[in-house]
Amino acid sequence: MSLPTLHDFHRPLGSTGLTVSPLGLGTVKLGRDQGVKYPTGFTIPGDDEARMLLAQARELGINLIDTAPAYGRSEERLGPLLRGQRDEWVIVSKVGEEFDNGLSHFDFSAAHTRRSVERSLRLLETDHIELVLVHSDGNDLAILEQQEVYQTLAALKQEGKILGYGLSGKTVAGGLKALEQGDCAMVTYNLNEQAERPVLDYAAEHGKAILVKKALASGHICLAPGVDPVQASFELLFSHPGVSSAIVGTINPLHLAHNVATVARILGQH
Repeated sequence: MSLPTLHDFHRPLGSTGLTVSPLGLGTVKLGRDQGVKYPTGFTIPGDDEARMLLAQARELGINLIDTAPAYGRSEERLGPLLRGQRDEWVIVSKVGEEFDNGLSHFDFSAAHTRRSVERSLRLLETDHIELVLVHSDGNDLAILEQQEVYQTLAALKQEGKILGYGLSGKTVAGGLKALEQGDCAMVTYNLNEQAERPVLDYAAEHGKAILVKKALASGHICLAPGVDPVQASFELLFSHPGVSSAIVGTINPLHLAHNVATVARILGQH
């Protein structure tokens, strides 16, 4: 018997013209093991293990991959790992946050934004990135009102270096503003945290893209006995028409297959 896959459940990423799997693979664990908020420790997988995980994701119908400069060596590793299969992936990266020596620092200037995207293109060994999101420090509105970062991303989109842009933010006001002017908002939405729901509603009404981060509350979800927390989480997410895809950052092949099977079952019922 073959495993359930997501090949039949790809959907539009807002109005970008891109089509994505309802689950995306988050790759923070491919590049960074310091300062990450997971309940249990983990070891960064080696190249063979990472290659197998990516191959498994593809076989299971996942075509969306999420990375960022702040994810340590993630981009630098993905370049070589994705050689020969670049066209099969929709890559999401970020700008604004840098991670050095265990600490994050932020820069949303025009010069840094352009330099960051150029570096991501080089590391990922590609001439374009499908989606680049502003990696917010929490001051979503202030970042967007300064205009520099969004104007620079708009210019990079005109140049064909990126195909869409948006914000990975932390506030409703930021998410709404990000969608008014951009293509996508990445929001936190799970069984524990639903404050950003108005951003999902706006996206559904205006044909904009929503990517969900912390869909499983970074592994912290606890529910009543007898309730499958993964199933309950994905049922909540995919009952909302605004959600394009949820990013899951697992490096465990079994977890990945279970997540995919759960989502395929839920979407197959709709």
